[in-house]
Amino acid sequence: MSDFNRLNRKAFIERFGLLFEHSPWIVAQAETLRPFKDLEALHAGFMKVVAHAGPEAQLALLRAHPKLADKAQVRAGLTKESASEQASVGLNALTEAEFARFHDLNTAYEARFGFPFIIAVRLAGGKAGILEAMETRLGNEAEAEFATALSEVGKIVWLRLKDLSA
Repeated sequence: MSDFNRLNRKAFIERFGLLFEHSPWIVAQAETLRPFKDLEALHAGFMKVVAHAGPEAQLALLRAHPKLADKAQVRAGLTKESASEQASVGLNALTEAEFARFHDLNTAYEARFGFPFIIAVRLAGGKAGILEAMETRLGNEAEAEFATALSEVGKIVWLRLKDLSA
């Protein structure tokens, strides 16, 4: 049996609560689904909670994510996980022109969809890949983009879960 199945409820939530941006409720609900066979099953349990949460809770989850390369959020303080992920692809060291481009795309995206652009930055192909994805996804229909954003959350959580378990 995996070590995470042996954790008491409080320890389980403390260990995995930061996988989802400012949304430890997902981990708290997934804890009740134990035992999990392995890391993949644990991730599936987390995503099952998200899938069954309903559109309002899902939207709240998406809105809990930071804007990429947003100076105000950098000053206000990103979660340790988000700061590390954004820094890993250079989003913490953009030129003024790059910051301006990210700002414009973030603003357009959020105005169109009602939540910040979400992408698993470590899988996105660097700044250029992220910008290309932002531009492309701005053309998506709202329902498709909502599903894409939730899928990206799943990828982010998987990467964080693997990091935590390494």
